[in-house]
Amino acid sequence: MTSLDPSHPLSAGRTADSRLVRSYQGERQETVPVWFMRQAGRSLPEYRELRVGTRMLDACLDPAMASEMTLQPVRRHGVDAGIFFSDIVVPLKLAGVAVEIQPGKGPVFEQPVRTAADVARLEEVDPASLGAETFAPIAEAVRLTTAELGDTPLIGFAGAPFTLAAYLVEGGPSKDHIRARTLMHADPETWARLMAWSADVTGAFLRAQLLAGASAAQLFDSWAGSLSLHDYVEHVAPASARALSHVRDLTYEVPRPPAADADAIGDLEPLVRNVPIVHFGVGTGELLKAMHEVGADTVGVDYRTPLDEAARRLGHVVPVQGNVDPAMLDAPWEVLSAHVVDVLERGREAPAHVLNLGHGVPPETDPTVLTRVVELVHGWRA
Repeated sequence: MTSLDPSHPLSAGRTADSRLVRSYQGERQETVPVWFMRQAGRSLPEYRELRVGTRMLDACLDPAMASEMTLQPVRRHGVDAGIFFSDIVVPLKLAGVAVEIQPGKGPVFEQPVRTAADVARLEEVDPASLGAETFAPIAEAVRLTTAELGDTPLIGFAGAPFTLAAYLVEGGPSKDHIRARTLMHADPETWARLMAWSADVTGAFLRAQLLAGASAAQLFDSWAGSLSLHDYVEHVAPASARALSHVRDLTYEVPRPPAADADAIGDLEPLVRNVPIVHFGVGTGELLKAMHEVGADTVGVDYRTPLDEAARRLGHVVPVQGNVDPAMLDAPWEVLSAHVVDVLERGREAPAHVLNLGHGVPPETDPTVLTRVVELVHGWRA
């Protein structure tokens, strides 16, 4: 186990008792915490103004800009957490992979990775060599952000190995990821090597954020919904577990609550807790239990699976995050608010619930609607 620095927001007590962190650890809060995936971004006019003339990956690697974009929705909406502004391909770029994000298209790779030789070329970069210098812009952005957030937690963000591998194999976005799934079956040894490399790169990226001050971690698997449960368990879950192993050892101490028996042994010793980990995937309703078992504390649920059903599939013992349908954000308020309340009610079937969307904020969303949703959630009581 690795103890976080005493000045870390969790160790210093700034965020350890926050609604978000305690919910991720399975402690239901009277006020349900809320934040939104893609809460920073094109839905905010201040973001669009800041981004003028700056390419996406350049913005992600500019510490002051990445920090400001992370903070903008926290200031505007009053959400319970910031989500570190980045992109899942940032660690690949830092590892030397030639990739750019093309407006309207997404990440595009100069050289797709489709053969054993292609993977060997990647492996020339040892993820263990990606140390403090490589991730210096990331760590600095996190430090700037947490200094401004105070007792509001920052969530670290990274893409899951399958999603990274799918992008690498396809060479860019894909509807069915058929090249990646073909490689998985046609050459399982090469696939396993690619997944292990991707896991170590994205795991190191996530670890850098947590060591610099993030109070929770979210592993985001955009494309896992294209997999069967068997393929996920056999060919993907081991790599996701490997990615999370890079942060699973991070711990911090909190004071132990007073015991009924004041003479009980160990009363004065602090509790040691792990940094909470969230695992989210798109279209992964059939994979929820397997996604939890890779080493997550909380499971994010997309909008396709009702939260009460997700809680049932998880045995009613796992905290859940989600899952307002992003399409509802443009519906009349009476429709949206009823939907949000329904999600909150269904979330009661889990030991704890963090309200979020079932995917990211659409770019055309009216920001005032998000602020209103936060106010509704914070005012709701079971």
